[in-house]
Amino acid sequence: MSEERSLTYYRRILFCTDFSENADFAFGFALDAVCRRPGSKLYLLHVVPETEAQFWKTYIYEVDNVDAKAKHDIDDKIQEAYLARIPAAVAHEVVFQVGRADQVILEYAKENDIDLIVIGRQGRGGSIRQTFFGNVAEKIARKASCAVLIVPLSFKTRFKETCLLYTSDAADEED
Repeated sequence: MSEERSLTYYRRILFCTDFSENADFAFGFALDAVCRRPGSKLYLLHVVPETEAQFWKTYIYEVDNVDAKAKHDIDDKIQEAYLARIPAAVAHEVVFQVGRADQVILEYAKENDIDLIVIGRQGRGGSIRQTFFGNVAEKIARKASCAVLIVPLSFKTRFKETCLLYTSDAADEED
């Protein structure tokens, strides 16, 4: 198969973050996908859970500009964790929404004709929250109408070992 035919045609890549360690690790995969596809666009989506948003709204009369402060803090986190790593030539858009993460992600992907969703996955914890609400990544995988790349944090160790192996192999070849 020729290299041209083996390339995928992902042009609209959605990266979803909750600012966790596994989301930060998954971002590398989203960035790799967009950099390998000239003309593609990376969408960075952060969803604030509605319950947290409502909690902050209760203080609106007590603290001036709480929404502006929260938005500013999120913008700073996105700039520091992600935007600083995106090459200048890569088209991107940052999106901030409030709601249930799985619903917002699926709706956004559908409304914006997303070709690939990249999302991190926590390890199996068995927490009460997971038991009752399920895992966001699992819901996205089951219900998305586009390709989904779920990156488990456990892959980070194997990924580092593989990188070290390639680095040491390349050094051996130079000798």
